[in-house]
Amino acid sequence: MRIGMMVDLYKPYISGVTIYVEINRKYLEDMGHDVFIFTFSGDKEYIDNESNVYRSPGLPISEGFALNFVHRREIKRVIQTMDIVHVHHPFISGQLALRYCQPLNIPIVFTNHTRYDLYAQTYAPALTKEISQTFIQTYLPRFCSRVDMVVSPSEGMADILRTLKIDAPITVVPNGVDIRKFRQALDPGKREKLGFSKSDVLFIYAGRLASEKNLPLVIKSFNAVAQSVDNTHLLIVGNGTVEELLKEMAGQTPSADRIHFTGRIPYDELPDYLSMCDVFVTASTSEVHPLSVIEAMASGLPVLGIHSPGIGDTVEDGTTGLLSTNDPMIFTAKMMRLCLDRELREKMSKSAREASEQYSIEHTGAIMLSHYERLVNQTEARRHGIGYNLRKAWENLFTK
Repeated sequence: MRIGMMVDLYKPYISGVTIYVEINRKYLEDMGHDVFIFTFSGDKEYIDNESNVYRSPGLPISEGFALNFVHRREIKRVIQTMDIVHVHHPFISGQLALRYCQPLNIPIVFTNHTRYDLYAQTYAPALTKEISQTFIQTYLPRFCSRVDMVVSPSEGMADILRTLKIDAPITVVPNGVDIRKFRQALDPGKREKLGFSKSDVLFIYAGRLASEKNLPLVIKSFNAVAQSVDNTHLLIVGNGTVEELLKEMAGQTPSADRIHFTGRIPYDELPDYLSMCDVFVTASTSEVHPLSVIEAMASGLPVLGIHSPGIGDTVEDGTTGLLSTNDPMIFTAKMMRLCLDRELREKMSKSAREASEQYSIEHTGAIMLSHYERLVNQTEARRHGIGYNLRKAWENLFTK
């Protein structure tokens, strides 16, 4: 098949959606399919190191995001040669998919990767909070009713979509991860090279540094733990809009020398960082299906998180990690427990590795591929049916 992935943002911007598209592209190509990525670019100097990435120029808005409401004519023609199109952002790419593909009966799949109900003002910044929420609650149900398949990466997110009055059927297909990369460290001596001892307990967060990630709670809780336990460290891997604020906050704590900001690292180095640590920690309540958590579990890390959609769908409390409320005292207590109880960490580590298998790209990719094939076959059957009926009508007209 010729499979189109339509995204508003792609490389060099790194996000869960970017990684998802990249991983799925490789899986689908390994299965013998042709995958095309359609996006926008405001950076004329950026050169893709992948084939079949089609970019229309756009107005640069922020890092990696360029705004345009059409694709170039030659790119539109390529989109219209697809057997199926998978949309990963519902607003710009979603509307273009409807405009370009529906007239030609090209099936459209939409995966809801983001808590748009929480980020309403991010996507409609010129509007008040009340109006932007109304926009989301009006737009998404109508958009979902027009595509051929709506996918949610988790049951929790599917429930949220239903509260937004989305009546279209919702199919749950978890986002896949190439967990083989996280099974064994590429550099087993990474911990020692970075100056940590074998007896140190290392907490790690990896992801965007953004306000919705609730990282001040992680820093405050770690500081409280660090006051009682000397051999603890917190690694914060990634960059983002609140990076400097977090550094300033961490610098004002008594444990400032044990909170380490690495900045953004190459994705290929992430398995090393995860494998050298002991616990993955996140306080985000806005996740849909966090790839970073699955990657951590595949690396054998128990996860400390907030009981919320996405996290709660992925982490089994007491088995693959610990789930807390958003209460700082409870979160700190659970962090302290994981810090002090090595036997519990080791037990959860084994369970986390086993649980991550269900999110392997081989498993989830096969599920999604079966849906692609079903939709394409249904479309072909409809096209055949229409052609067959027209031919029969034509024959009947001249045989009577």
